[in-house]
Amino acid sequence: MTSCARLGVELGARSYDILVGSELLAAAGHHIRPLLKQPRVVVVTDATVADLHLAALGRALDDAGIRHDAIVVPAGEQTKSFEELARVVDALLAARIERDTALITLGGGVVGDLGGFAASIVLRGIDFIQIPTTLLAQVDSSVGGKTGINTSRGKNLVGSFYQPRLVLADIDTLTTLPRRQFLAGYAEVVKYGLIGDAAFFGWLEGHGAGLIEGDLESRQHAVLTSCAAKAAVVSADEREAGARALLNLGHTFGHALEAECGYSDELLHGEAVAIGMVMAFDLSAQLGLCPLEDAARVRRHLASVGLPTDLSALGDRVWDPDRLIAHMQQDKKVRDGRITFVLARGIGRAFLARDVELGEVRRLLQDTIAA
Repeated sequence: MTSCARLGVELGARSYDILVGSELLAAAGHHIRPLLKQPRVVVVTDATVADLHLAALGRALDDAGIRHDAIVVPAGEQTKSFEELARVVDALLAARIERDTALITLGGGVVGDLGGFAASIVLRGIDFIQIPTTLLAQVDSSVGGKTGINTSRGKNLVGSFYQPRLVLADIDTLTTLPRRQFLAGYAEVVKYGLIGDAAFFGWLEGHGAGLIEGDLESRQHAVLTSCAAKAAVVSADEREAGARALLNLGHTFGHALEAECGYSDELLHGEAVAIGMVMAFDLSAQLGLCPLEDAARVRRHLASVGLPTDLSALGDRVWDPDRLIAHMQQDKKVRDGRITFVLARGIGRAFLARDVELGEVRRLLQDTIAA
C-alpha cells in the first residue's frame, strides 16, 4: 500500500476525505470498501478514460471483493446534457441498483459532474465516489459537491449540490493526459494563487514549467495546495452564498466564451478560464483596482506555459461584445439582474463585485476583441 496525503472537507455528518498520491488507483478498493453500504458499485466513465484506466480500477475492486458494472459515455463537454443524463439514469435502473449501491465517477470534470448529478437524483440519491483522472478535476471539479449539466442557455445551469463520500486523486493518471488537457487543468491551479495565495502564485511562476513537464513532487504539491484551498472554502460556504463564489475567478468571462463556442473542443473549459482570468485582471486594472503590473504578471505566466490569454488564440472567429454580455447575464451568480464579477486588488486579493457598469465590461470586451 503506497502512502498518500489526506485532506478533509469538513461538513459535519457529510464530511469526507480527499486522498492525493501515487498508485492510488491500484489501491482504490482498499480505500473504498469501508465506505460502502453493500459491496457493489457502478462506475461511470467516458470512452477515453475507459480505455486507459477502467481495467485497473476493475482489478482493484475485484481485489477488495466489490462487484462492479460500468457505464461508458462519450468523451467531451457536450456529454453534459439532458440526453446523456437520461441515458446514465436509465442504465443505472436497468442494472437494478439499490439505494445501498454506490456510484463511482472515473474521469474528468464532465464525468464527475454528470455522474454526480445522476447519483443525486436516481432513487432519490445514492452515494458516490470521485476518482478524478484529469488535473482540472483533481484540483477543482471533484471537490465541493457541485454537480450538473449544461443547457443551450448556459453552462451548469441544471444541477445540485451533492457531496461525494471520497475523492481519490491518483497523480499517476495525469501522465496519460494530452498536453492540452493538462494545461487546461493548470489554469485552475493558477486560479487558487490569484484568488488568495500570492505566495503560491509566486511558487508557480518558479515551478510551473517543471510541473507541466512531469515533475511528480511539484504535481503533488500543486494538487494538495489547490485541494486544501478549495476544501477550506467549501467547508465555510458549501452552497456559494458568499466566499465560495471567489472560486469563479475568470469563469464569468470564460463561460460566455465557452457558450459562444458551443461547448466544443474549439475551446476547453480551462482555456476559457485562462482567458477569463486575464480579462478579470485587465478589467480590475481598467477600473483602477489592481496594479497594471499584476495584470501583466498573470498574462505573462499563463502565456509562458502555453495557455491562451486572448481571443486571437481562437483564430478568425468573429466576436460580438453584446452576445458575450448576454451569455454572462444567464450566469448563475446574477443577482437582481446584475452580473457578479470576481475582480482583484492584486495577485492573491480577489473579491466579489456586483456593481460593475456594463459599459466598462463592453469597453474591455471591445478592446480585447480589437487586440
